[in-house]
Amino acid sequence: MRLIIPAIVWSLLLYSCKEVTFPVTQPAGISPLKEIPAALQARYSTRDKATGETGDTLIVESWGYHFKDKEDTDWLGQGRLSDSLVVKYYQNYYFINFKEGDQWVLRVIKQRSTGSLDFMAIDIQDDSKRKEILRKISRKMTVKQFDNNEYTFYQINPNTDQLMALIKDGFFTGIELRKIK
Repeated sequence: MRLIIPAIVWSLLLYSCKEVTFPVTQPAGISPLKEIPAALQARYSTRDKATGETGDTLIVESWGYHFKDKEDTDWLGQGRLSDSLVVKYYQNYYFINFKEGDQWVLRVIKQRSTGSLDFMAIDIQDDSKRKEILRKISRKMTVKQFDNNEYTFYQINPNTDQLMALIKDGFFTGIELRKIK
């Protein structure tokens, strides 16, 4: 169980076998940031609610992010702002876009007053919930399915208002990353 929580967290941070993706970075029409804002630059971790144990550490720096384990060893590599990792800011949300093939995967971050982060995605990993979530989204916009080896992508192309409605309507859910002091 100790290893399950960090594994789930980091798979959400990167990408999963089934993803809602986008043809362009989101929100469309918003310029990307040239560096990660100082307000986000920090160390973050998850905490197992049952045991209170802290997981691995996400370190956000001006150039991107990297991970360290409990022994302070970098282990999952890093992400650097580039043409395949794009960060945007709009209406108090940070939008982390990263490219997987010809698709853009999106994670949304909302910073809490404590400095901790709500780290969110459209979670469609659960087979029973996926159909319902995609059905609800397809009422608002077209959903195209792409199969790519072991991955399945469900591409949507919302305008900015539609994207913000998806966030406000609770389609984006996730975990808290606690700021380490």
